[in-house]
Amino acid sequence: MKNTTLPEPSWRKWHDDVPIRLGVSSCLLGAKVRFDGGHKRDRFLNDVLGEWFDWVAVCPEIDIGLGIPRPSIRLVHDQPLPRLIQPVTGEDLTERMEAYSQEKLDELQACDLDGYILKRASPSCGMERVKVFGKGGSPTKNGVGIFARVLMERWPTLPVEEEGRLNDPVLRERFIEHVFCRHRWSSLVRRGLTRKTLVEFHTAHKLLLRAHNEAGYRRLGRIVAGAGGVSDHDLFSSYEAEFHDTLNNNATAKRHTNVLYHVLGYLKNVLDPFEKTEAVQLIEDYRLGLVPLVVPITLLRHHVFKHRIEYMMGQIYLEPHPRELMLRNRV
Repeated sequence: MKNTTLPEPSWRKWHDDVPIRLGVSSCLLGAKVRFDGGHKRDRFLNDVLGEWFDWVAVCPEIDIGLGIPRPSIRLVHDQPLPRLIQPVTGEDLTERMEAYSQEKLDELQACDLDGYILKRASPSCGMERVKVFGKGGSPTKNGVGIFARVLMERWPTLPVEEEGRLNDPVLRERFIEHVFCRHRWSSLVRRGLTRKTLVEFHTAHKLLLRAHNEAGYRRLGRIVAGAGGVSDHDLFSSYEAEFHDTLNNNATAKRHTNVLYHVLGYLKNVLDPFEKTEAVQLIEDYRLGLVPLVVPITLLRHHVFKHRIEYMMGQIYLEPHPRELMLRNRV
C-alpha cells in the first residue's frame, strides 16, 4: 500500500521546541517610545512575522534614561567614530550608550536570539546610512547607530536587518531564511552537536547554501571534509562562522536556476518526456523573470516526494521556511 501521508515541511525537521526569538526596536512593535512620544509600528512585523516569532523588544534611548518626549539626538562627526550628541543640551551620550550596549548584549546573548530587526536611520539603532553631522554643511549618510554597531561587532553570526530594507522581497527572503537557518543550528547545538550531526546538518543545507554562495558552500565542504585533525571546538566554530557568512549573501536568480537544474538531475530517470519538458520550461520561465521561484520549486518538490528521491527529500532548500510567509512568491 502506498504511503499517502503528506511530508513534513523541510524547515521543521531540524527545529526543537524552543521558540524562534528575535530582538527588535520597541517602536516597531507600536510602543510609544520615540523622541516625540510616537511610534513606528510596522505592519509586517506585527501582523505577519509575529505569528512565527517571539519578540524581545529593546529601546536603547529609553534604557539609558532619556525621557518621553525628549530632545532629539544625532551622530556628530569625530575620529575614530562619531559621537552621540543631544544638540539642544549639548550633552554627549556616547559613553553612556556604549556602556549600556555592552551590558545589554550580555543580556541578549543569554536569550539566544535567532535574529534582530533594527529601526532604520536611528542614531542608536540604524545599521547603515545613518546621518552623521559635521561642522556646517549637509550631513553625510555613512553612519551606524551606536547600539547597532556594538550588536553587530559583538554578535557577527546573528542575522540583523532594518525594517525598511525588509520591504525589498530579496532582502526579506534572505533575512527570514537566515533566521530559520540559525534557529536550526541553535536547535542542533541544544540537542548536542557532534561530528556526525554536523555532517547531517551540512548535507541537508547543501543546496540552500549553493543558492547563496557557491564559494562559501565549497569552503564549508572543506571544513567538514578536513575535520580529522581539528578539535571539536575549532571545527564547530569555523563551520558556524562560515555558515552564517555564506547565508549573508543574497541568493540570485542565476544561482537558484543552477540549483533547480541540479534538483531536476535527480529526477531524470523517473520523469516522462512531458514532465521533463514542463519542468525545464518552468525553470526557464523563472530564469527569465516570468514566474516567481515558488512555481518551479513546487513542481520539483512534488516530483521529489512522489518518487521518494531520498537525498532530495532531506534538502532544506525545497522548503526552508513556512509557506504561509509566501516569501518565494515574490522572488
